[in-house]
Amino acid sequence: MRSNTYVLLFTALVTVILGFLLSVTYSQLKELQEENVAVDMRKNILRSLDIREEEGEIWTNETVQYLYETFIRTTILDSDGRDVSDVTIEMVDAEVDTTYFPLFTKVVNGDIEGYAIPVIGRGLWSTLYGYLALEPDGITVKGIQFYKHKETPGLGGEVEKDWFTGNFIGKRVTDEEGQLVSIQVLRGKVDPGSSEAYHQVDGISGATVTSKGVTNFLMDDLKKYEPFFQKIRKDTAEEIVWRY
Repeated sequence: MRSNTYVLLFTALVTVILGFLLSVTYSQLKELQEENVAVDMRKNILRSLDIREEEGEIWTNETVQYLYETFIRTTILDSDGRDVSDVTIEMVDAEVDTTYFPLFTKVVNGDIEGYAIPVIGRGLWSTLYGYLALEPDGITVKGIQFYKHKETPGLGGEVEKDWFTGNFIGKRVTDEEGQLVSIQVLRGKVDPGSSEAYHQVDGISGATVTSKGVTNFLMDDLKKYEPFFQKIRKDTAEEIVWRY
């Protein structure tokens, strides 16, 4: 009888200890995973704003954090493009929030060198997540990065490749009258002689649905920030030289 009691107590004790250890391990792994996700997001914000690794360089988490804290200023905007000081980035879910919108500003030696916004939307098989950056004029694309998706490798998955994202640099998201036109991902190649070439990029062969998806959600997300960027453009529009 005493032997059976001992076995039951020992089993219960081991179960409690193992449960505790598993709980601690899970908690630590979850924290590490969340940290890695945050670092990856910051890395892509930096890259969209043309802060990227030199050839052969590999950033550590500490390096990403240092660069982010040194050059990036986070602002939360409301639907009128105004800074909302009592709302933090942790309180905003860019994928679903329709009230507040995070803005990431690159500042170097006190000078603004670009703005990045989250861009999120459907491709063919998945939701794509990325950041689109504009120059200080609020018109010209500085860069774009896609960091999460489940599109088909070699087809829609090409959205993350440098050859595709590089096409966006220098394109403009408004026309000469200042109307938002966003960026259009074509089905084929851009005709350099077209009057629309200033806001068009080459599409991905065999990935028509993904290309259309990118075109659609870039426009949708830029619309959210249009009240803010309209204010920026008032001070810079006269400096833009339009060439086709």
